[in-house]
Amino acid sequence: MSPSDPPLPLEPYRIKAVEMLHRPSRDEREAALKRAGYNLFNLTSEEVYIDLLTDSGTSAMSDRQWAAMMTGDESYAGSRNFAEFERTVQELTGFPFVIPAHQGRAAEHLLLSSLARPGQKVPNNMHFDTTQAHVLRQGAQPINLAIQEAYDVRNEHPFKGNMDTPKLETLLQKEGSGVPLVMMTLTNNTGGGQPASLSNLREVSRICRAHKVPFYLDMCRWAENAYFIHEREPGMGERSLREIGRACFDLADGATMSAKKDGLVNIGGFIATRDAQLVPRLKETLITFEGFPTYGGLARRDLSAMAIGLLEATELDYMAHRVGQVRYLASLLEQDGIPFVRPPGGHGLYLDAHAFLPHLKGSELPGQALVVEIYREGAVRTCEVGGVMFGGAPSTPDAPPALELVRLAIPRRVYTASHLSYVADTVRRVWKRREAVRGMTIVEAPERLRHFLAKFGPAMERGGAKGAGPHAAPHPSDRSPSPM
Repeated sequence: MSPSDPPLPLEPYRIKAVEMLHRPSRDEREAALKRAGYNLFNLTSEEVYIDLLTDSGTSAMSDRQWAAMMTGDESYAGSRNFAEFERTVQELTGFPFVIPAHQGRAAEHLLLSSLARPGQKVPNNMHFDTTQAHVLRQGAQPINLAIQEAYDVRNEHPFKGNMDTPKLETLLQKEGSGVPLVMMTLTNNTGGGQPASLSNLREVSRICRAHKVPFYLDMCRWAENAYFIHEREPGMGERSLREIGRACFDLADGATMSAKKDGLVNIGGFIATRDAQLVPRLKETLITFEGFPTYGGLARRDLSAMAIGLLEATELDYMAHRVGQVRYLASLLEQDGIPFVRPPGGHGLYLDAHAFLPHLKGSELPGQALVVEIYREGAVRTCEVGGVMFGGAPSTPDAPPALELVRLAIPRRVYTASHLSYVADTVRRVWKRREAVRGMTIVEAPERLRHFLAKFGPAMERGGAKGAGPHAAPHPSDRSPSPM
């Protein structure tokens, strides 16, 4: 390392098992893109070298979690694993009623199908994809009320996940009973993995209670959010992540969680609430769609792994390394002036596709074009968060233009600094030839959540003919395809 290189994030763990990886050749990558309809969700894992598609369910579990998996009490009802899990969630959050589910979107289904009705409006700082889809399935309207700074990619505001509380106050005054609940996503995934401050959560809670509207958190990355509060909010530096998290939960009526994020498991989630009258409705829906209330669609051993993971995510050394990996990747890209959402977020780095590919119009899907080119260049799989994921969604009145981002989500405890250096090198190589990158067009797609299932093709080039975009130049470490 030279003196100018950024400091390496030191892992607070040892690696005890390894998974061998295959790095496909350029020809293999090009063939994979065509087979997948240029949708990286359709790639097989063997066609990917570094997988930054999502941080959801892609964590490496600890030895303590794996040990707990061997002590599963697989009783259909009343498992001791559920009792352990329930107690852990209650102690962390203070919510008395805890209902497991197989992942976060199942918890969203339970909550929103029980509370939201056609014609109502559901405000959030920014809805993510499945939350928005569940609101729409109920015939309600998702409303994004993040602060203005959240839409300014270069703004260094420390809490760009904050909700615009004057706008929330206005909405609740106008709509009254037309708002069944208020939600906040911690951290704000759609806006770049940005945190909300404790002071903002207090004000949102105050407004909700004044209007007698339930306030729920999407707490899937709550420990990351607590870390940013610990770092950035005055008076919080001496408090533990568990203390900060509990202060946040004390302001809310309940929460949904995908434990596949800050629960450090590959599957699992839950909904927790203070509302005793809501619980029977939640359980009835759970039994219909998920399973009995003491397992919620999971193997009981998964509940024990989840309970341990929820606690491990609050360890300060772990979280400093977790956020440090994102900052390390950001520092590598910053050396070349590559544009990304500032400040770097908690679970991934978000490239600004508009600034990266300014020659492409929004209709040419610059975010999707960029994820295709990054894969084409180095077999690195990333995720578009822009016109494909959220295009055509009901607009929020007076909202700024939608962000067009590419998320490099970093799985927890999986990749090393050398992997991240390879990612940075791959992105740099695309950056150097960015003017030659062509846009994409949608060939077919479902009405909702189209980013999961859509198929794409190269957009019409300026000469009028379709083009597949330039092939990647040979990478210094490219090898001939294996004879296997």
